[in-house]
Amino acid sequence: MVNETNGGAKISVLNPVGYPPKITPKPMAPRLGSLDGKTLYLVDPRFDDSGLFLRQVRDWFAEHMPSVKTKLVEMSSVYTKDDPKTWETIKANGDGAIIGVGH
Repeated sequence: MVNETNGGAKISVLNPVGYPPKITPKPMAPRLGSLDGKTLYLVDPRFDDSGLFLRQVRDWFAEHMPSVKTKLVEMSSVYTKDDPKTWETIKANGDGAIIGVGH
């Protein structure tokens, strides 16, 4: 927006940065003492190529740590939406989870 005042021009500039929302940080889950015999869920949040990345993670575990059972699951929607049903399944049946983000 330009305002003409006494022959000079004034320009109003708006800051496009905005204000981020307030967040409440959550602590990370405690580490498992060992992965031997554990079940890990590999969660595909439908981010670019995350499924491809997690299939490689699954194959790595199969080759290097065969005692670790992996379950590859896909979130019910896109990564920007919460998926409580998936989180409950993991809590009930898994020992840990890796949520993949790929590129």
